[in-house]
Amino acid sequence: MNKWFQLNESSTTVRQELIAGVVSFFTVVYIVIVNASILADAGIPLEAGIIATVLTTVAGCLLMGLLGNTPIILVPGMGVNALFTYTIVQSLGLSWQEALGVVFISGVLFAVIAYSKLTEVISSAIPNALKEAITVGIGLFLTFIGLQKGGIVSASETTFVKVGNFGDPAVIVTLLTLIVTVALFARNVPGNFLISILFGTAAAFALGVVDIEADTGEAFSAADYFNVFGALSFQAIWEIPFWIAVFSLTMVIVFENIGLVNGHVNMIQKPERYKRSLQANSLSAISSGVFGTSPTVSTVETAAGISAGGRTGLTAITTGGLFLLSLLFLPYIKYIPDNAIAPILILIGGLMITNIQNINLNDFTESFPAFLIIAFIPLTYSIVDGMAFGFVAYPLLKILLKRQNEVEWPLYIIALLFLINFFFHTV
Repeated sequence: MNKWFQLNESSTTVRQELIAGVVSFFTVVYIVIVNASILADAGIPLEAGIIATVLTTVAGCLLMGLLGNTPIILVPGMGVNALFTYTIVQSLGLSWQEALGVVFISGVLFAVIAYSKLTEVISSAIPNALKEAITVGIGLFLTFIGLQKGGIVSASETTFVKVGNFGDPAVIVTLLTLIVTVALFARNVPGNFLISILFGTAAAFALGVVDIEADTGEAFSAADYFNVFGALSFQAIWEIPFWIAVFSLTMVIVFENIGLVNGHVNMIQKPERYKRSLQANSLSAISSGVFGTSPTVSTVETAAGISAGGRTGLTAITTGGLFLLSLLFLPYIKYIPDNAIAPILILIGGLMITNIQNINLNDFTESFPAFLIIAFIPLTYSIVDGMAFGFVAYPLLKILLKRQNEVEWPLYIIALLFLINFFFHTV
């Protein structure tokens, strides 16, 4: 096992990897219910969506663990699933079966890029300032998600967000767990995130945030899933809406995952594993269409596992195995409240923001596009839309200051594609 996963080379141990895998699982397990509910709006039965989400995640984590040897967790992406349901199905009018066909073709195009020199061309064309900004922007996005999940901020009709009710027991649980999480992390306590999750869950029970008397429910039935697995359809392949959907989805999964994978391999200081990880990511995206869900992405919650000590593919495989087991224990997993998970997301966001020091803030043509990415990822609640603003602004600023020789030609094409994608979203 040490030789296969290069544990010594990665300065890690089996125990450390297993703990990181458990932390990753508890941090992102919410996706099972959330993704299934969004797929249900597209017409996919809820229980089938749950099974599809779990099996796709298991396959993605195995691919990432065995091929990429990184602790990156692949799950159906938030934002991407909304694109699948509310744009491709509800706006463009495709059936969910045809939408799965779109997922499959988009995954194939992603794989073509990942397995060709286009990966190096695209990666080398993206300036370091934009790459670092993506990591920082995702960190702020993760923090914002954590603040929402923990109730520390809430919706406001006048200012969009406001401070939550600190007298609410759920918010109290979040704040107490955040204090414990920070203290354990600062003291470098082994398994600190897992301990904080257990503490937060116990505190939630103690303060009545979780109803212990609630019915745990019955085991899930797999009957509906047999009508979803392999149900992808290509009947609309000659229609314009189908290819608009393919273009939009491919844009999202390619550029979002390039940014995410790059950020994660940099976190473990193994940039040489970038290409193999991106290839595993693309294969997982293809399988998503077969399993019956929106495409997988290198989830931002991967940062939790990395910060817990995950350095190799053993972390991803551990998480995948726990997802498979979750089908047996899903009625009980729901008792782990968001308030126990939110503090980890907040802390990880704080760790990721340190990448801002790698951006040349003294050069406006570098710093301002980076700022747009950092600001717009959380403010638009979309990684790909936030990236788009920075990627379009970068070459424009260089041209305005007659420094276009600093921009590699693929970046102009990428900027143009982002503009076209914006157009498709508004028509």
